[in-house]
Amino acid sequence: MQLDLLLVNATVRTMDPARPRASSLGVHGGRIVVLDDPGVPAAETVDLGGATVLPGFVDAHCHTAWFGLGLAEVDLSGCTSLDRLYGALERGMAAKPRDEEWLMATGFYPATVGGALPDIDVLDRITGSTPLFVRHTSGHAAVVNSEALRRAGVLSPGTPDPVGGRVVRDDAGRATGLVEETAQAMVQELFRPYPLGRIVAALDRATARYAAEGITTFAEAGIGGGWIGHHPAELQAYQRAREEGALHARAQVMPVLDVLHEIGGLGDGSARGLDLGLRTGFGDDELVLGPVKVFVDGSLLGETAAVTEAFCGSGHSTGYFQENPEQMAAAIREAYRAGWSVAAHAIGDRAIDFAIDVITGCQDAHGRRRFPNRIEHASITRPDQLPRLAAAGICVTPQIGFLRPMAAQFRRLLGPRRTDWTYRGRSFLDAGVRIAGSSDRPVADGAVLRSVQAWTDRLDGDGRRFGPAAERLDVMQALAAYTSEAAAALGMSDRIGSLAVGKQADLVVLEEDPVEVHRRGESVEHIGVRATWRGGRPTHRAG
Repeated sequence: MQLDLLLVNATVRTMDPARPRASSLGVHGGRIVVLDDPGVPAAETVDLGGATVLPGFVDAHCHTAWFGLGLAEVDLSGCTSLDRLYGALERGMAAKPRDEEWLMATGFYPATVGGALPDIDVLDRITGSTPLFVRHTSGHAAVVNSEALRRAGVLSPGTPDPVGGRVVRDDAGRATGLVEETAQAMVQELFRPYPLGRIVAALDRATARYAAEGITTFAEAGIGGGWIGHHPAELQAYQRAREEGALHARAQVMPVLDVLHEIGGLGDGSARGLDLGLRTGFGDDELVLGPVKVFVDGSLLGETAAVTEAFCGSGHSTGYFQENPEQMAAAIREAYRAGWSVAAHAIGDRAIDFAIDVITGCQDAHGRRRFPNRIEHASITRPDQLPRLAAAGICVTPQIGFLRPMAAQFRRLLGPRRTDWTYRGRSFLDAGVRIAGSSDRPVADGAVLRSVQAWTDRLDGDGRRFGPAAERLDVMQALAAYTSEAAAALGMSDRIGSLAVGKQADLVVLEEDPVEVHRRGESVEHIGVRATWRGGRPTHRAG
């Protein structure tokens, strides 16, 4: 047999405990067929000169279409004052093509501009009759101008808010321009659905970036509906991207709960799913349906996460659920009965209680799924919730990348006791709870090695440690979160996540070994990605 590809003179960290190290790796037909056999003939032999090979990275929770669309919008992420933000929008107006009706901007984070919101009167002067939509970096809020509010029919005082959302108004009842949670959809429906071709182009841009960072698989955390979706037929954009060579990483996509509908023929009781009985697991190694995405609560920074104790300094606010909890629980049970696994967005500890209760009830009634049930974010997890998560086998996807830019706001909102419960690390593992590494990109930076470093030091932007030092992970635990553990959370550990014979040849080549770099007391985030292969084919080569 002649191999398609043979990598030699390498430091191979397989993330497979049965065979943790190797020095060469051979690929045939897109799969790994040999380890430590450098003499096998190959069509292509690459001498890596001692570089390190790891399994391709897995981002278990991100928003790829949103990220890719944002790469073509006005970028506000570097604005450090409102004046600079206004200037960026003015330049955006000047550059906006005439056939584009809306001015779209992304990356707005109040903390970077001093904590203030843009003045709607200034926004109106900049944009005139052009409707404006500025995405908050969290995705759980947006800033719009008066023209957008007028078109949405919510400009006038006294307009009722939707369930699970709010059009923020001043004391006189005048809209400030901030729309929270589900209220965003009232504006978004004016410019959605996006053309499918635009979504395909966004996926191309985004996943090319992923490949350059060593990411070979990702989970798209919400398509098709709600404020997070971009088109009712969004899955078709993924199919087109795959067919056109514009999908540079494997994709597991999560339909949002509200796109599921009642279906019959599944025995007694009601069930909720997609036509033809499609459910979690339909697809292949390149593109597969994942769990149904459920938004239980909102965001921490927006103080819309559902918590049991009020946020510090905000009166009696304990956040809120996105929908009526009884109706939401019933819909989740109907989806689970139809064969869907569940990925529940739960930031606050009250939302986590709800998610554990509903998922545990579903598992008791219908058994566990091959694709694990998950709690997305699991941001504020009380000590008493840890054994419940472990007993139910629920995976969690905390985003350690939030700490550097957002830790100061977390401390202010939560106080010292709850800060110790926030974005846990080692205590999850010690309790037997699987951590799936993820970014929530574009909410936070998605570079995996930056997150690996953050797991090992838990430092904020000022160099202060966030939470107990005991919550830090060692470097191998952090790497596992983005390889073997994330693959398991996606139900794909039999195919990806480690470098073992028979598995997909998804791998990343790094300039240095993260373990050795960490041992020297240096940061792993600066290690360069030399190359990325998916299924034995290159998706990125540096230089």
